[in-house]
Amino acid sequence: MGFLAFQYLKFSPLIPFLVLSVTEGTRYGASLRKQIKKMEVSQHSKYFCEFCGKYAVKRKAVGIWGCKDCGKVKAGGAYTLNTASAVTVRSTIRRLREQTES
Repeated sequence: MGFLAFQYLKFSPLIPFLVLSVTEGTRYGASLRKQIKKMEVSQHSKYFCEFCGKYAVKRKAVGIWGCKDCGKVKAGGAYTLNTASAVTVRSTIRRLREQTES
């Protein structure tokens, strides 16, 4: 494969995970590469904005997520918008609030 073909494949939107496999190669073990791939996919994907209702939330920095449409900024996890512990806390608070109201 020539240099131009490699550059085309590396930055092609049709093959988004080729960069990880090219940069890591056979190093670090399969399970670690799978974990890194999972984190990179989740941090580069778009998430649903609760304010404007569109899939436009992207990661700005570690734990900082911003919507491209409405401009709202939200704190979240390092690799995902909502962490598992935050979802648990939110559901527990909602359940306790419903118990006190009734």
